[in-house]
Amino acid sequence: MTVDTARFATRAVHAARSRETAASRATPIYLTAGFEFDDFDHAADHFGTGTGFGYTRTGNPTVRAVERQLASLESGADAVLVASGQAAVTAAVLSVVGAGDHIVSSTHIYEGTRGLFLDNLARLGIETTFVDDIADPDAWREAIRPTTRALFAESLANARNDVLDIAAVSAIGDESAIPLIVDNTLPTPALLRPLEHGAAIVVHSASKFLAGHGSVLGGVIVDDGRFDADRAGHNAPHLVLPGRGGLPSVYTRHGGNARIAYVRESVAPRFGASPSPLNAFLIGQGTETLGLRVERQSRNALDVARWLAAHDAVESVDYAGLPTHPHHATARRYLDGGFGSIFTVTLRGGLPAARRFVEEVEVFTHMTHIGDVRSLVLHPGTTSHAQRTDEERRVLGVAPGTLRLSIGIEDVDDLVADLARVLESVRETVA
Repeated sequence: MTVDTARFATRAVHAARSRETAASRATPIYLTAGFEFDDFDHAADHFGTGTGFGYTRTGNPTVRAVERQLASLESGADAVLVASGQAAVTAAVLSVVGAGDHIVSSTHIYEGTRGLFLDNLARLGIETTFVDDIADPDAWREAIRPTTRALFAESLANARNDVLDIAAVSAIGDESAIPLIVDNTLPTPALLRPLEHGAAIVVHSASKFLAGHGSVLGGVIVDDGRFDADRAGHNAPHLVLPGRGGLPSVYTRHGGNARIAYVRESVAPRFGASPSPLNAFLIGQGTETLGLRVERQSRNALDVARWLAAHDAVESVDYAGLPTHPHHATARRYLDGGFGSIFTVTLRGGLPAARRFVEEVEVFTHMTHIGDVRSLVLHPGTTSHAQRTDEERRVLGVAPGTLRLSIGIEDVDDLVADLARVLESVRETVA
């Protein structure tokens, strides 16, 4: 019996099936839970070696294409795409640390990551020490313990724009064969590629600049492919010792790519962090225009930051592109092509001024997000940093009148006009 001669219900299920191939110019969307095997041996080989595709949770052609794209842009050896930026941080960290281990992290990190370290990983017996002065190499060195297995920081901090000296911190990690994991969400590889400066692993919230359109969630882990068992094997027994049932070690099977292979084989699929192929497609499409968008956003942001810094309703602007920023010199060393588009502005008049600002803007959108083509605003003190103490917020540069801006690709004159109108209203309120 063929499908054509089958009964109605059978034809409804099977008649669309085709094994034809076509060379699509755009990345095809393989929106399927699983993949058909050619024969018995094909299935056995896939489960034995991991080659090919069997189930989307462990691999998908659309996802794989975007992983290659992002690994290339970050100058990495390989990448794993996951369901969110938070999943990317979790998977990257769990690829190098375990119970009883220790992390040294910058204080200036996303609140979700801080909560992961302090609440979730702590319950698994993983401790974290935070470094306030990330520009002080000795502060990083002194925080390292015999059990330290990872250093973690953001390349450009959200949202005060503290800039990490990646080469200096990665060199400190190298002294003890400890990998530096860098969240590179804000500058993106269009402006900065941490692996080229000594970092071992890069993570992104792909929902932000990579996708660019604010419509999907996703995250990515990119590895440098330089894991050295002789130097670092004592810190990573899970990578160098044989697996269950005498399976050759991850390092034996994957060499320098052992860390990212461990993420792909053991962390992402087992914790269920696999992305939708549709989301992967949209991230890949967005990434194709990343350079153009980041160039425009960075140029707009510099113009807006300069304008705000000169306004008498503004107390301060924390933007690495301004010479007044304490990390401006470091930013000039590391950022190529712009200074990014996320920064904070603190208004005179405190919380009442900030409230009026977010409720009266029209071109700016008030929402929890960054890296969108649209310009966005958020009040950190009552949202993202609400769980911090007053002293912690002070250290991070978050005052009652502080607002985080994410500058989009709109015409900069329209952005400035919106700000001028709102700040005039704010000034009247404060007066």
